[in-house]
Amino acid sequence: MRLNEVQFNDSQPIDGYGPNFFRIGGQVHEGPVLALPGGVFAWGGYVDTASVLAHRGDIDVLFVGTGAEITHLPDAFQEALEAEGIGVEPMASPAACRTYNVLLSEGRRVAAALIPV
Repeated sequence: MRLNEVQFNDSQPIDGYGPNFFRIGGQVHEGPVLALPGGVFAWGGYVDTASVLAHRGDIDVLFVGTGAEITHLPDAFQEALEAEGIGVEPMASPAACRTYNVLLSEGRRVAAALIPV
């Protein structure tokens, strides 16, 4: 068997999560976060489309972790991102973290907007 170390380029993998926090690239971030190419940032929630759109040339899909359970996204949030060519995939935050890590390890152009569990 041949093992290869995973390269994440400018993005950081999500190491863990818990009540009101995410551990990304070894650092703890409290509250909602955006994991984008080049960094992890505090996220203002569904009204904050500008933070995601600033990276529209770097990502193809945004995984939206909606907390402990999957919920519908506000139409205005999803439509604004999709109008700029960014696919939006809502799911519970634990599933969003796992999916983000898998696709990131494959070198895909992904980002995650995460609400804590």
